[in-house]
Amino acid sequence: MPDPDPSPARWEPQGHTILARTRVFDLHSVRFRHPRRGTEKDFVVMRPPGWVNIIAVTPDHQLVLVRQFRFGVDDFTVEIPGGLMDPAESPLATATRELREETGFIGGAPRLLGTVDPNPAIQSNTCHIVLITGAQRRAEMEWDADEEIEVRLQPVDEVMAAARSGEIRHSLVLNALFLFEPVWAEMKARGI
Repeated sequence: MPDPDPSPARWEPQGHTILARTRVFDLHSVRFRHPRRGTEKDFVVMRPPGWVNIIAVTPDHQLVLVRQFRFGVDDFTVEIPGGLMDPAESPLATATRELREETGFIGGAPRLLGTVDPNPAIQSNTCHIVLITGAQRRAEMEWDADEEIEVRLQPVDEVMAAARSGEIRHSLVLNALFLFEPVWAEMKARGI
C-alpha cells in the first residue's frame, strides 16, 4: 500500500561504524531508520573536512588558475586554487592561505560567495567559494609533498567560455564560476 504522505521522510540516524580512516576523509557505515516504515538500512558516508575554492582575480581581470594531475580521473585538470580546511579554520582564512601556498598570489580581503554540498548523496562536507580581488604574485609557493602545480592566468571571460564549452569539467570549479558570474557582470558594468 502506498505511503499516504507523499513528501520524502527524514531518515533518522541510529549509529555509525568507522570503516576506514584516510588522509583526506573517513569512511563511515551509518545506520538509518525510516520514520514511517520502521525499516533500517546501512549507508556508506564519506566524512572529509570542509573545502574552499578560490576565485582570485588580478587587477587586470584575469583569473588565477592551476593545472595539475588528478589521480581520480588519471589526467590533468584546469581548476581554480583550493584546498582542505584545517580544523577550526574559517573559510576566509583557508582561502587566503591556500591561494598563497598553491600559487604565491595574495590579494584583498576575501569575500564568501557561497557554500555548496559537493555530493550530498555520499559526502558530509561543504565547499566554500571565496572571491579574492586584486590578486598579485607576492609570495613563494609552499606545495604539499605530492603537489606539482602549473599556475596560469587567463582573462575571466575566456575562463567563463571554457566553462560553458565543457573545457572545464571540475564540478566544484563550475559551481564557483556560476556563483561568480553575476559578480563579474557587476564588476564589468561598474568598470572595476
